[in-house]
Amino acid sequence: MSHDANDPGHGHTIAAWTTTAIMIVAFTIGTIFFFLDNAPLVWASAGLAVLSVVVGYVLRLMGYGSKPKV
Repeated sequence: MSHDANDPGHGHTIAAWTTTAIMIVAFTIGTIFFFLDNAPLVWASAGLAVLSVVVGYVLRLMGYGSKPKV
């Protein structure tokens, strides 16, 4: 296989992995607290999932993510 210089990396970056890891933890915690009927912590985990997107964006701006295609 050849490597294309325009290949964005398909998520193989620190920003992508960090975002995904935080989101998986948030959904796991949210699912557990949903079954335990603890609404405030379900909403807190939803907030953590939203925060993971912000973390990924900030990491991308810091240079740890792939460059956007123009």
